[in-house]
Amino acid sequence: MGVAIRAADESDRDLVVRLLDTSFQDDPVSRWIFTGDEYFRATHHKLMAAFTDIVLADGRIDLTEDGTACALWLSVPAEEHAQGEGEDDGPAQMRASIDPANERIELVARLTEGSHPAGRAHEYLWMIGVSPDRQGEGLGSALIGSVLDRCDREGLPAYLEASNARSRGLYERLGFTLLDRPLDLPDGPQMWPMWREPRN
Repeated sequence: MGVAIRAADESDRDLVVRLLDTSFQDDPVSRWIFTGDEYFRATHHKLMAAFTDIVLADGRIDLTEDGTACALWLSVPAEEHAQGEGEDDGPAQMRASIDPANERIELVARLTEGSHPAGRAHEYLWMIGVSPDRQGEGLGSALIGSVLDRCDREGLPAYLEASNARSRGLYERLGFTLLDRPLDLPDGPQMWPMWREPRN
């Protein structure tokens, strides 16, 4: 039986934010950014809301019909990146809008921005969230697989950063490989930049 997937829109914003917030409750990178349970509960959802708003504006959010899983995608053109003079400083703005006192928000954004490959158009899987009570059922694979099928047809690579070992294993099964070396967060976990060439 297939998984029914649709494109999310503004009316789904709160659902997507809640879904990402609950999906990343035990994520090592999220827990490193927002230390302590009380601070995490009070602030983590603001980061998920920022991500959701960016992708609703500039990308695509795929959502399972039952609202239990979502994937946030951005189409990155070949000429993307290399911040120029006068451009917005996204990492600093994100920190300012979520919690100006938390430098880790900006640090993770700068690290991922700095490792993001340039020079080739690709699909970027920014985040994927599956409701904790539905993990392990293949929903994440279905969400990612539908886009990877299109990437294969169109000859497009795909990119992501895995934030935990379990997700890294899923991505490896889907054909992603480690790009360069892991990102080491200071006194914290690793993230794994991963790339997938299109398949014929």
